[in-house]
This record gives sequence, structure tokens and C-alpha cells, in this order.
Amino acid sequence: MSTSQSDFKDYFSRQSAVYRQARPGYPDELFSWLYSLVPSAEAVWDCATGNGQAAVSLAKYFPRVIATDASEEQISNAVPHERISYRVALAEESGLPDSSVDLITIATALHWFDFDAFYREVNRVLKPGGVLAAWTYKDTSVDPGVNAVVERLSDEVLKGYWPKEIRYVANRYNDLPFPFPTIDPPAFRCSMHWTLDQLVAYFMSWSSTQNYIAANNSNPLDIVLPDLKKAWGNPDDIREVTWELVLKAGRKA
Repeated sequence: MSTSQSDFKDYFSRQSAVYRQARPGYPDELFSWLYSLVPSAEAVWDCATGNGQAAVSLAKYFPRVIATDASEEQISNAVPHERISYRVALAEESGLPDSSVDLITIATALHWFDFDAFYREVNRVLKPGGVLAAWTYKDTSVDPGVNAVVERLSDEVLKGYWPKEIRYVANRYNDLPFPFPTIDPPAFRCSMHWTLDQLVAYFMSWSSTQNYIAANNSNPLDIVLPDLKKAWGNPDDIREVTWELVLKAGRKA
């Protein structure tokens, strides 16, 4: 059975503008490592590109980046680049030619996919010897005081509002289906230097936050914001926010 647009679970179109402004970037070392893995570096498919964060970094290394997302809103908010071709397409139905890309990347999205259908598409589109790499980030960290408030928001206030697929992230992709011989990655971390407002905007981009707002007609951030402000200090202070990067990579035979 093919996957139709109506099957797509879209948790992010409604906050696509916030998503572009508030999502963490990824370290350049990640893309350098991915580039070193591929037998040739002609084309990469960045699947579920969102606002194009990963695609822009990939364009430093690959002359041709095809960046797709099922959300028209996300594509309309994507960062333009001369090497990137943005398209609206489902992960499971990319429209790309057979054996046409050297690398397929999925940043913070593989856990949403129809795995069987997507992996069939990967095998069709990826060149022999090509690489599939999927990653997500986990555990927002600033300092013990801020971290305690973030944990309360995530695990108490928003409990029951996280989509079920988030369990794969919680388990660091260890139980996520991945039918390719794996490549052991180095350890990577994401790092951003943000004000308090930027951190709050990141929390607003969470699918669970938007689900809470839709269900309750109120903002869950209001519950924790006083404690978050106290833990942060001067809201205009720029502080380092880090995340663990969880990565799975494999090579097509």
C-alpha cells in the first residue's frame, strides 16, 4: 500500500516559522564525517528537511542537495541556497530516480516515518555503496538548575502530550528499525548560544507543546516560566545550550 498525503502525521506545519528560528543547528564535524563515508560526492537527498538546516550544511560538501519535506509550510520557510533543490514530497515517495544519490540524511525525523515503505524507497534511490544517516538530539542541557525545570516541563507538564513515536528518541534510537549494516559514528553534540527567549521559542516548537495548546487552549510554558526565569538569571544573558546527538548510519550493499 502506498503512503498518501492524508497518512502524513504533520506535527510541525502550524509552528513552521518558529521551527525555522528556534531549532538547534548541527555541528560541521557531522557533515564532514558523512562526506568522508561516501564513495562519490555528487548528490545527497536530505529527507524531511524541515526548514533546511541540515541541507544548508550539506551544501558545503555536496554540489547537489535535494531537500524534501511533506509539509508545504516547512518548505516555504526553508533557507534558500543555490545548491539546494527544495521539493514537497513524502519520505516514502520521493520522486527521485533509481540509484541517484550517494547519501540520504534524515535529521530529527526518521522516528515519524513508515519504516517499511521508507526503507524500500532508500534501497531504490540510494546508489550501491551509498550511506543512509539519521540523527536526532536528546536532553537539553544548560546547568543543573535550568535542566531541572526543563525536565519538569518535558516529563510532568507535557506528559501524555508527546506523540508515541517520541519513544524512539527517548531510547536513543536503539530500538528503531534499521535494516542496514551499521557504521559506528563518533560522538557528536549540538551546541547553541541562546538567550532565554530563544530557549523558550525552542520549547514552543515541540510537538508536545503544540498538542497541549490545542487540547487546553493555554500555553504549558506559562506553568514553568517563573522557575525557568529564576534558574536562568538575566533573560538577556547568552548561555550555552547543548544536546546529545544520537546517530544511526548504515551502508547499502
